[in-house]
Amino acid sequence: MKALRTILILIALIVLIAVPWFGSDVLVQFGINALLLAVLAQGWNIIGGYTGYASFGNSVFYGLGSYGVGIAMVQWDLPFGVGLALGVVLAVAFAILLGIPVLRLKGHYFAIATLALAQVMAAIVSNVPLAGQNIGLVLPPLNNDMLFYELALGLLVAVTLTIWWLSRSKFGFGLIAIRENEEGAKVMGVNTTLYKVMAFALSGVFSSLAGGIHAYWVTFIDPESAFDISLNVKMIIMAVFGGPGTILGPIVGALSLSAISEVLSSEVTSIAGLFFGVVVVAAVVLMPRGLADIIRQFRKTGWRYFSENIKATRL
Repeated sequence: MKALRTILILIALIVLIAVPWFGSDVLVQFGINALLLAVLAQGWNIIGGYTGYASFGNSVFYGLGSYGVGIAMVQWDLPFGVGLALGVVLAVAFAILLGIPVLRLKGHYFAIATLALAQVMAAIVSNVPLAGQNIGLVLPPLNNDMLFYELALGLLVAVTLTIWWLSRSKFGFGLIAIRENEEGAKVMGVNTTLYKVMAFALSGVFSSLAGGIHAYWVTFIDPESAFDISLNVKMIIMAVFGGPGTILGPIVGALSLSAISEVLSSEVTSIAGLFFGVVVVAAVVLMPRGLADIIRQFRKTGWRYFSENIKATRL
C-alpha cells in the first residue's frame, strides 16, 4: 500500500513539473495560483491542523512577505531573493512578538483576535511611506511564468516535506499533544508556549514566501490586496476540505477546489461567489475531518460515515 501511494505521489509530481512544458499559458497561470494556495493551506495546516489553533492571521504573513519583496526591490533596489528573506524576517518577528500574547487565547477568542490582525496591519502599512501608503508599490516586471510556476511548485514541495517531518518528529508530536489536550501536554513536560510560537512562526515562513512570489509575479501590491482576509478564509477551507492534520490533505483540497472554482467562475459567474460558502457548510456537516478521513474510514463504515457526522452536528 505504501509503495503504491509513493508511486502515485511521484507520478503526480512529474505531471505537475511537466505542466509549464506542455500546458498552455492560461493553464500555467492557473497552476501558479493553485500551487500558491496549496502552500498557504499547508502553512495553515501547521498551526491549525497539527497545533489545533484556527488562525485567521496567516494573511498577515502573506502580506508581510509581499511587502518584504516590494520594499526590497522598489525602494532599495535589491534582488528578489533578498526581498524573500526580508519578508521571512518580518513574518518570524511578527509571529514571535504577537504570537506570545495572542496564543494564550483559545478557541473562538483566538480566532477573533487573529482575524483583527490583518485589518490592523493593513491600516498600519497604509500610513508607512516606505511601503507606498495607500497607493502601493509597482514592482519591476518579469515575464517568465515558467519561473514563477517552478518556484511555487518548489515551495509546495518544501512545505510538504516539512509537514512530513512534523508528522514524525518530537516537535510534531508535541504539537499534536497540544491539539488533543493542551493541559495534558503541559503535564507531560511539553513547553506549550514555545511549541505554539514555533509553529506559528514556521507557518508564517511559508505564507510569507508565497506572498513574496505572488507579489513579484503580479508586479503590484497594496494594503487591501496584500492583507486580504478572504485569502485566509480560502486557505482554511482548502485545508479543512482536504483534511487538516494530514500530509497531503491540504494539497488535494487546494488543487481540487481551485479547479472547481475556476470552472464555475468561467462558466457560471453568479455561482462562483457562493461556492466556498457551500463548501464550508458541506465540509463541516458531512466530513469535518476532510477528504483524507473519508478515504480512511469509508471502506469501514460506508455511507454511514456521512450520517454519523450529520448526527454528531445535531442536524
